[in-house]
Amino acid sequence: MPRLRLQEGNLSVEAVRPADIEPIRRWRNAQLKVLRQVAPISPGEQTAYYRKHVWPDLRSPNPGNILLTYLENGRRIGYGGLVHIAWDHRRAEVSFLLKTDLAGTLDECSRYFPIFLGLMKTLAFGDLRLNRLCTETYAIRERHIAALEKTGFRREGVLREHVWIDNRPVDSIMHGCLSSYP
Repeated sequence: MPRLRLQEGNLSVEAVRPADIEPIRRWRNAQLKVLRQVAPISPGEQTAYYRKHVWPDLRSPNPGNILLTYLENGRRIGYGGLVHIAWDHRRAEVSFLLKTDLAGTLDECSRYFPIFLGLMKTLAFGDLRLNRLCTETYAIRERHIAALEKTGFRREGVLREHVWIDNRPVDSIMHGCLSSYP
């Protein structure tokens, strides 16, 4: 990340630190239903992933992922960032997850998620000069989809019955945002 911190009001993002990875692991394991992750991650698996894929990328001018801790008044409330970055094509996918007790709340979709998306646009389009951001959201997350669309992400497609959640097929909704969108 070119800057140490991006901030809007009392909400900010900064690079994930070693102390963040255990809470992130717990949040991910508790919220499997909304993630592409199919099974719980052990502490050892989490540590190994960060050692192999995240920490070495911190020194790279073109990392594959930029993982960030989301903070409110300096306290960790979530994480996300830009993942699957394709530098040659100037695009990345936005990743976002709040701590479990905030996940799915009205505050998450009306306050936390839109501000996070704004910070990601600043990072991607302003700092990194990327051209395109995309997301994949399961259709069960209606408020997330509404928040994406209110913040300039456009629905670009539906992968019908793409995943199974609670023993039923669920669509994946694809959104995109270009640096030239309003």
